[in-house]
Amino acid sequence: MKLHVDLKENGYDIILERGCLYRVSDYIDLKRKVMIITDDGVPLSYAKTVQEQCQKGYIHIIKQGEESKSLSVFQELCEDLLSHGFSRKDCIVALGGGVVGDVSGYVAASYMRGIDVIQIPTTTLSQIDSSIGGKVAINLQEVKNIIGAFYQPKAVFIDPDTLKTLPIRHFRNGLVEALKAGLIQDKELFALFESESIEEHLEDILYRSLLVKKKVVEQDEKELGLRKILNFGHTIGHALESYYHLDSYLHGECVSMGMFYFIEDEKLKERVFNVYKKLHMPALPSFDKEKVYQLLCKDKKANGNTITIVKVKECGKAVLEDVHLEDIKKYL
Repeated sequence: MKLHVDLKENGYDIILERGCLYRVSDYIDLKRKVMIITDDGVPLSYAKTVQEQCQKGYIHIIKQGEESKSLSVFQELCEDLLSHGFSRKDCIVALGGGVVGDVSGYVAASYMRGIDVIQIPTTTLSQIDSSIGGKVAINLQEVKNIIGAFYQPKAVFIDPDTLKTLPIRHFRNGLVEALKAGLIQDKELFALFESESIEEHLEDILYRSLLVKKKVVEQDEKELGLRKILNFGHTIGHALESYYHLDSYLHGECVSMGMFYFIEDEKLKERVFNVYKKLHMPALPSFDKEKVYQLLCKDKKANGNTITIVKVKECGKAVLEDVHLEDIKKYL
C-alpha cells in the first residue's frame, strides 16, 4: 500500500509492502550515484539488494549504536561522498534503524546544502516513527539529537520482511512508538496491543501508526505546535537515555518509562502497565533525580525557563502543557 505525506513541494510517498526492498528502483530514480549508508548490525544482503538496483552504488557501513550519531561519523560520511564526487543530483539511501536514518538524513541535509535522501527503515522503531517526518540529527556530549535539521526524504520504503532478522528486544523496543501513537491519537490502535496478537496484526499496527504521524506532520512540519504531541514520553525518556550513557536502555524502553509519568488516569496507567508486561519492557531503574533534571534542562524542547510536556488524560487524546522547568521535578 502507498501513503502520501502531503507537504506540498516537500511531499513524498511511503511504500508499505512486503518485498519492496527488491523494487526500490521501480518507484524512484537510482540511475545516478547512490551512497547506501547502513550499519554492521543490518544484514549486508539488504545493502547489496539495493546496490544491484543502482547504476553507481556505494556501500558505507557504520558501527551499530548511538555512538555513530556523532560529529566524527558525520564527517566520515561527508568525506566519503566528496571522495566519490557526489553532486547535488546524486542521493543517499539510509538503510537501517533510527541511528542510520538520523545521521544519514543529517548528512544529506548538509552536504552541498542538501541532496536527496531515501529512507529504507529496517527496525520497528524506524518503520513506525523515525523514518518519516523529516527529523534528522546527531548527538553531542550524550545529549540526544541536539544538532539537527528538518529535512524530508524523497521516499520511504517499509518492508516488514526486514524485521525478521531483528533481535526480539529491538523488535519490542520499536513497538513502544506505536503504543505512543495509540495513546495520543488512536485508541483502536492501543486496543490492538491490549487484546490481539502483535505479530499477527503487525502490518495493521505499522499502518495505523504511520497514519497518526502522517496526519500530525502534515499539519505541523516544523514542530511549532501540534507536532509536539509526538514527544509524549520523550521529555524524561531522552534524559534517562543520556543518564545511562545511551547504551544501557534502548530508546523505546526509555520512552515507555517517560510516558508513564504523564498518564493521568490511574485505570489507563494499569492498562498501559499490562501492555508493558506483554512487551517485556524493563522496570523503571533507580536514578539520581537531580542529574536527570540537569540533563532534561538541556533538552531542545526547553524554552528558557519553561518546557512543553505532553499529557494523556484519556486514551487517544493528548494535551500540551507549558510548565516551568523547576516544576518538572515533581514528576521525577
